[in-house]
Amino acid sequence: MQFNGRTVAVFALGGTIATSSDPATGGVVPALSCEELLESVPGLRSLGVALRIHEFRQVPSASLTLDDLNALHSAIKEELDSEAVDGVVIVQGTDTIEETSFHLDLLHRSDAPIVFTGAMRSPPLPGPDGPANLYAAVLAAAGPWLRGAGCVVVLGDEVHPARTVQKSHTVSTAAFSSPGSGPLGLVAEGRVRLNRPLPLRNVLPAGQEMPVVARTARVALHTVTIGDDGTQLDLLKGHYEGLVLAALGGGHVPERLVPRLHRLTEHIPVVLCSRIANGPVLTRTYSYPGSERDLISHGLIPAGDLNPYKARLLLHRLLAAGCTGRAQIARVFAAFAP
Repeated sequence: MQFNGRTVAVFALGGTIATSSDPATGGVVPALSCEELLESVPGLRSLGVALRIHEFRQVPSASLTLDDLNALHSAIKEELDSEAVDGVVIVQGTDTIEETSFHLDLLHRSDAPIVFTGAMRSPPLPGPDGPANLYAAVLAAAGPWLRGAGCVVVLGDEVHPARTVQKSHTVSTAAFSSPGSGPLGLVAEGRVRLNRPLPLRNVLPAGQEMPVVARTARVALHTVTIGDDGTQLDLLKGHYEGLVLAALGGGHVPERLVPRLHRLTEHIPVVLCSRIANGPVLTRTYSYPGSERDLISHGLIPAGDLNPYKARLLLHRLLAAGCTGRAQIARVFAAFAP
């Protein structure tokens, strides 16, 4: 398929896809420019897509900050508001791609797709996957198939919504999956083949998509384990403005943690997730002390099927926008329930 007349903005942030060997250490470090990346992709120019290149950052994705992502959102919005581009590709490291894509998906309101991609194998290795991923991402962003999909992740020719995508392996080129739903589509034969209709999207309510007054918000993430004595929870008061609790199973904790969590809810919002990477947190099945019903009755806010990392980003955005009331936060999280 030809895309003559279509324009895609490409924002490069660094990552494995942009690395080269460091003679001093023998390891790989971010080094390649966006233009060098694009020139390395066979057949990309023959698509006929005009590319607007933005050298946005050159860092490992673990070093990206929320300020970086807010600045990226502003730069993308400026491009889309100008009506000069039909879609956007973001090239970055895969370590945080499930979080960065979800963060921008909360803010992105245009129908133009934002396609995240990267690589699991660095360019010096045999069979690097970066060029194929970048080709598929540009094709997906330029075409009509993903308009209205918000932010998606394209790696290994699979298309995953930002809402569901997870990195499930440290090194495999098939590292990304969408537990419970599978990929949204497949890039094959010059097009995106959708497996199902585009999912309904959740964006933040108007006025909460960006802070009215720029501020920071500290949101803790605590993972419950067997034998957890709650000492870490006692250290949060006065230092954090919110907590995401990655609980056991369907949303359960040892009984001894319940009083501590209840005291925290009197001061900060506490969001209840499961530490399991697949499935929703329960709300009305178990009723023993430390169960999900018990915790919700003590003020914890269920996060639906958001994993702890994405729930933390949503809570952070709400707090940064000045939304601190439990009822208001609970309403937003309820919109993300399956």
